[in-house]
Amino acid sequence: MLEMAAIHAHYGRGQVLCGIDLRVGAGEVVALLGRNGAGKSTTLKTVMGLVHSVAGETRFQGERIDGRPPEAVCKLGIGYIPEDRRIFPGLTVEENLRMGFFQRDRISAADRRDRIDELFAWFPLLKQRRTQDGKTLSGGEQQMLAIARALAGQPQLLLIDEPSEGLAPMIVDDVFNAIQRMKESGIAVLLVEQNVRRALLVSDRAYLIEKGQTVLTGTASQWLVDDDLRRRLVV
Repeated sequence: MLEMAAIHAHYGRGQVLCGIDLRVGAGEVVALLGRNGAGKSTTLKTVMGLVHSVAGETRFQGERIDGRPPEAVCKLGIGYIPEDRRIFPGLTVEENLRMGFFQRDRISAADRRDRIDELFAWFPLLKQRRTQDGKTLSGGEQQMLAIARALAGQPQLLLIDEPSEGLAPMIVDDVFNAIQRMKESGIAVLLVEQNVRRALLVSDRAYLIEKGQTVLTGTASQWLVDDDLRRRLVV
């Protein structure tokens, strides 16, 4: 579904990605792991067109997407949840969810209502808050809202950046339960997460990034029992 081959990218004159190679198959959850500053978040931003690659190719369902603007990438069926969530603080929960429909073309009013109901079934707490402004939600509730908004557009692939950061353990459970449901629903996920064990438990495969390069790959089950590898992942 997603393939990145020999991707290089810069912030100004500083090179951040120095040869990223990865793939995400249909319905897979793939973890992107590594120390802080390794280039994980930049990899997601490069897929979305928020950072432009200067070499290599990014393909989605066989079609090159590198060089396209973020709105065009989004329309192809790729959703993105950034590390800082970026909900609309002055809109209600339901209004935030409706903003997710802009990822899709020509969705009927009936389909919108049905999709909102589905999302509230996934996230019952959001249903209780449906008329509250985003700025009144807790950090965990905002994270759930960001995930639900991305799902509103029914993406085929979802890029998630550090979903558990700063959240209480109970809310972290809810977030990873949601990722598991995505997997069961056939939504592919590329996940950046510092909680290595939680990321591996929900993933099929994983990549290790060091200094802007993918240096190792393997199945999540293998990595869970590899002590040497886990030591390389300590932040």
